[in-house]
Amino acid sequence: MPIDFSVTPPVGSNTGANKSTGSKTQVDYQSFLKLLMAQMKNQDPTKPMESTEYVAQLATFSQVEQSVQMNARLDQILQSSALAQADALIGRNITSADGKTSGTVTEVRLAKDGVTAVLSDGKTVAVVAGVKVKAAA
Repeated sequence: MPIDFSVTPPVGSNTGANKSTGSKTQVDYQSFLKLLMAQMKNQDPTKPMESTEYVAQLATFSQVEQSVQMNARLDQILQSSALAQADALIGRNITSADGKTSGTVTEVRLAKDGVTAVLSDGKTVAVVAGVKVKAAA
């Protein structure tokens, strides 16, 4: 039985699913759950959902939940890797990708958009493709 979206309320209409503080993954996860619940509440009583369709949707729900958890773990692994790489920059000489800024790294800052190296003179260099790193002289 195909899903009839015409009887479900629009996602985000007084449901709180579209909070700006939540991540895109959480919104998708919550939206999927709300659609499933709306479908179950609004199904045609003369043609109830078949058990095989219900089991298939529960399996899909389980897959979505596992994907959300796997993405969270991958984010943790990427952060750990970025920290390990950032630690290796301290005390080394670095030159920006455009070649205009260079110096010895005294501090490394990790943000959502990437790694920034703070040089001994206070200048910062974004650690991106094209940056040159050398051992301290």
